[in-house]
Amino acid sequence: MRYIFILIYGLFCCSVALAQNPLVTKDSTDQQRWVDAQYAQMSLDQKLGQLFMVSVASNQSKQATDIIKNLIVKEHLGGVIFSKGGPVRQAKLTNDYQAAAKIPLLIGMDAEWGLSMRLDSTYAFPWNMTLGAIQDNSIVEKVGYQIGKHAKRLGVHINFAPDLDINTNPKNPIIGNRSFGEDRDNVVAKGTAFAKGMERAGVLANGKHFPGHGDTEVDSHHNLPVIPFSRKRLDSLELYPFKKLINSGLSSIMVAHLEVPALEMKKGLPSSLSEQIISGILKEQLGYKGLIFTDALNMKGVSTKGKDGSVELDAFMAGNDMLLMPENIVSAKEKLAKAYDKGKLTEERLAYSVKKILMAKYKAGLNKYRPIGLNNLYEDLNSLEDDIIYEQAIENAITVVKNKLDILSIKNLDNKKIAYVKMGDSDNGAFVKGLRNYADVTVVEANDINTLKAKLKDFNLVIVGHHKSNDSPWKSYKFSTKELNWLQAIGNERTSNLILCVFAKPYALTDIKSYDMIDGVVMSYQNSEIAQEKTAEVLFGAVSATGKLPVSAHEEFPVNTGAQVKSLSRLGYSIPERVGMSSKRLKEIDELMSHGLDSLMFPGAQVLVARKGKVIYQKSFGKPTYDSKEKITNDYLYDLASLTKILATLPMVMKMEEEGRIGLNNTFEELVPNYSNTEIKNVTVLKALSHYGRLPAWIPFYINTLDENKKPSGEFYRNRPLPGFSTKVYDNLYLADAYKDSIYNRIGRQDLKSNRYRYSDVPYYVMKKVVEESYGQRLDDLTSNFLFKRIGANRTTYNPLEKFNKAMIVPSEEDNYYRYGTVQGYVHDMGAAMQAGVGGHAGLFSNANDIAKIMQMYLQDGYYGGTKFFDSRTVKKFNTCYFCDNNVRRGVGFDKPQLQHSGPTCGCVSRKSFGHSGFTGTYTWADPEEEIVYVFLSNRTYPSASNTLLVKSGLRTRIQQAIYDSILN
Repeated sequence: MRYIFILIYGLFCCSVALAQNPLVTKDSTDQQRWVDAQYAQMSLDQKLGQLFMVSVASNQSKQATDIIKNLIVKEHLGGVIFSKGGPVRQAKLTNDYQAAAKIPLLIGMDAEWGLSMRLDSTYAFPWNMTLGAIQDNSIVEKVGYQIGKHAKRLGVHINFAPDLDINTNPKNPIIGNRSFGEDRDNVVAKGTAFAKGMERAGVLANGKHFPGHGDTEVDSHHNLPVIPFSRKRLDSLELYPFKKLINSGLSSIMVAHLEVPALEMKKGLPSSLSEQIISGILKEQLGYKGLIFTDALNMKGVSTKGKDGSVELDAFMAGNDMLLMPENIVSAKEKLAKAYDKGKLTEERLAYSVKKILMAKYKAGLNKYRPIGLNNLYEDLNSLEDDIIYEQAIENAITVVKNKLDILSIKNLDNKKIAYVKMGDSDNGAFVKGLRNYADVTVVEANDINTLKAKLKDFNLVIVGHHKSNDSPWKSYKFSTKELNWLQAIGNERTSNLILCVFAKPYALTDIKSYDMIDGVVMSYQNSEIAQEKTAEVLFGAVSATGKLPVSAHEEFPVNTGAQVKSLSRLGYSIPERVGMSSKRLKEIDELMSHGLDSLMFPGAQVLVARKGKVIYQKSFGKPTYDSKEKITNDYLYDLASLTKILATLPMVMKMEEEGRIGLNNTFEELVPNYSNTEIKNVTVLKALSHYGRLPAWIPFYINTLDENKKPSGEFYRNRPLPGFSTKVYDNLYLADAYKDSIYNRIGRQDLKSNRYRYSDVPYYVMKKVVEESYGQRLDDLTSNFLFKRIGANRTTYNPLEKFNKAMIVPSEEDNYYRYGTVQGYVHDMGAAMQAGVGGHAGLFSNANDIAKIMQMYLQDGYYGGTKFFDSRTVKKFNTCYFCDNNVRRGVGFDKPQLQHSGPTCGCVSRKSFGHSGFTGTYTWADPEEEIVYVFLSNRTYPSASNTLLVKSGLRTRIQQAIYDSILN
């Protein structure tokens, strides 16, 4: 009957009959010898026992697990498939079971996205649907390899993965996210890569669920699904991945419980019991010689088809090799034994399957079985390498489904007012945090749509995040009716652009009626923290978007939809190993910082390290003051002191130089005509900013404004703003406006010092004046509009009390010589304070994250976030040491590495590197050769600037050394 059926439907026109046995190893002679030896010493009872793989869970009671042990001993089981539990418990059980088995057991698991599919305390890799969006199949192979490594480490020999079902039915209740998608070629490519990775790790792969479970709305765990399609359709779609992977050497295949009328004429007969499907099509037509498993025989799709072992007998006679999870193994073995005695089951047929099972065991290394080591088991199953691969996979999967007018990546941050609205019932914290790494994003909430719309009128860009549970691929993914209505209402408000980010399976997009009013759609597939973080990075251009939809999600978004969005070279966030650095070695920073805190070098600090465009270390230490209860976080603002020079004033000077407003050889006389009759008239911009202009280190302007009691004199100050006294220095302290001229006049009266390197603040007083007069605006407004707002440095500002809560600003000193109070939110530098907090040399406040953005911009030759702030030639011109031959290490504004033994760096940086330090205990450095940005912020001047322990200890450069010692490649 089977052959008539085959004749009717024809043979596949391919050379699959020539397929090689995928179970044969390179040392095939030794393998065959071992298989034959094992088989020769088996009794019939032992041979029959090898056909069965029973289920056990390490979270079961000892009584339950002992039952399985007894079956192993008495029934000579061929294998065990583990279900729920934990890795250590499973390892112990495996060792116990293997010790009890005469022939080593083949240990199996369903670990499609890693061991966490079944076990706690293990790693969860992305689901297949997520992997299906990736265009670089080598990443999928890496995922398969890592899953294989984990399985092998836990003593698992076969992973029932990959799922080769083509999920063409969005309503499929059991496959869905477990499928690589609906494109048959993509499923083949991903399945091949995944299987290759696992096999490379030494674990047998298994293609399932033959002949294809992707287009059904019935779960075979509960009933028998019907696949009603023609043979032509099945050949071209459902069977296609199996044909291709068979040819590429797939070790094993699992047969599903499906009714497929086009392949099996007997109505109601599951494919797992069909000789026509298994022996006729899979073995003969497709030429498959690997190990064939039934799907679990306790599933309702098959278990109702017989009793007392008849289902297991039928499954074996149909052509399966290994019978998975039988309902009653004792009854099943008895049925098989009776069939053998009666000649229905021949020795040849039995030997065929048992020897294949033994070949699989040999291929899995069971000829040299060793117990599982328990030491470091948890660590081996949760490694940094896993994190790297997970991050790469998610990053490459994220899909920009719609990008109207190139709204993505988000540019021009200076004109964006961004709101975020949450939908869905799962966590969104990592996404909000990620968004705020790039811009000032406001979370907007309301109890009704009218209130929400009213609140959103203040914004011109709305980001909606749809967050659904990441616990399993079967969790709900849909928008609620209310959310769909709200989304449409938000989109209809055309006062703002709308970007929708979906952290769920692609089918969530199906229920949205129209996308006309949605400008950008981003599919992130899962709601893990990494998926949320990477989606924020895609939105703002820290990483490119290359993913494509693995399924059709909407009539507007068919399969393979995906806009390619290029990176804008904004900083991303990752782990050290992703950029060739060692997490372990970077822990030395923590030790050094603990030493700094314990030694009272500073109350608190922030440290940031970035490499190759990714922030890979960002931590805060200590407290705002020694007496504070609060701990420093990454959001706290520090007084940057002289970092202001290269982060605020220098960018404006560089801009002026590009525009021809200033030249490096311009003299002070040319820039400030009032200096034409002074000694400093011939000082050039080049020499002044290289600290080779013979100018004094600093001028204590404030001293001349104190009275005989060394308090602010009533001649120069008022306790409230009055006409002529509007320059705010401190709380209830306002300086005479006319004193600004006194500062510049005093600079003009300075005598030139000896002709040598001398660090000086004075040039930046002059540059501030030149910049402000050239543009007709204040320096703080200029820097904010030109640089800070556009680059996304939204926590960088002069006079932070005007914008931020005082509690988020770290105090810099208890002043007992000028302002007589806690200096918090006011610039510590007295000269800058006398300029209303806006100095060319000091006055800027920021956090480490924002500083890193500006330093990264320099590192990228003036480019960041889609904006070219400077020409690369300008950056190079200012980052050049012009007077190195005169023992002056400085560039134009930038500090440079020491020329001899000691200096501003660890001595481990490249000559191209640059940076600056600040009086309050701040430091930043960038190295183009190693692509490293380093930021250190502290308030070492609190409570007193006389505390120089930080400076004397060299802690900042010792941390720098630790950073460079952490480079792996």
